[in-house]
Amino acid sequence: MLGVKDMSDKAQSVFADIVSARRSVRGFLPKPVDKAILQTVFKLAQTAPSNCNTQPWSVHLVSGDVAATLKQRITAAMEQGQMDMDFPFIAKYEGVYRERQYDAAAQLYGAMGVDRGDKAARHAAFMRNFQFFGAPHVALLFLSAEHGLREAADVGIYAQNLMLALTAYGIASCPQAALSFHASTVREVLQVPESQRLLMGIALGYEDKAVAANKARVGREVIEQVVQFHG
Repeated sequence: MLGVKDMSDKAQSVFADIVSARRSVRGFLPKPVDKAILQTVFKLAQTAPSNCNTQPWSVHLVSGDVAATLKQRITAAMEQGQMDMDFPFIAKYEGVYRERQYDAAAQLYGAMGVDRGDKAARHAAFMRNFQFFGAPHVALLFLSAEHGLREAADVGIYAQNLMLALTAYGIASCPQAALSFHASTVREVLQVPESQRLLMGIALGYEDKAVAANKARVGREVIEQVVQFHG
């Protein structure tokens, strides 16, 4: 029988493995995830904390024919240059944030064998966002119009809970801000009321290890650069 310390050590090890294993996957197999597994994962995600336990997120999991329709509609809108966002979009970062953004892009395009000057290939890679990178499912995360930054942070916490739960069950995911570029179209397809604002999407399914983009690995800043200990 495991003692308290043994259980604690095991929990720490398992949690470290799950957090380390989670990453953004940009190539999925068409195989859908069993509904029972999805229900378990979303129940775990629902344990996320929120301000005053308001649980402000509203989640729409899209699969099958509805997912196919959504892919077609938002891809067409993007190709036509139509963008309709509920939240402000920062198109250009500065300073260290820009350096990290450039490094991530270099790792991704490098893994795909796409040169920096190859605009056509980079555009094609970007447009895969609107096909959910081939994922059979996508979760669209909405926030009521009455809510603000605090509640948006709560949705972010929920999203991390969801992605860690997916990882624990062997399911890959990719958080996608790009899926918020066509909020009105998404609402129309899913019949979501105007009072709900689209914050982000999360593609999910089983990883296709043959996709070159999935070989990309991005680093993380050392904690000394982002965490200040006081006292």
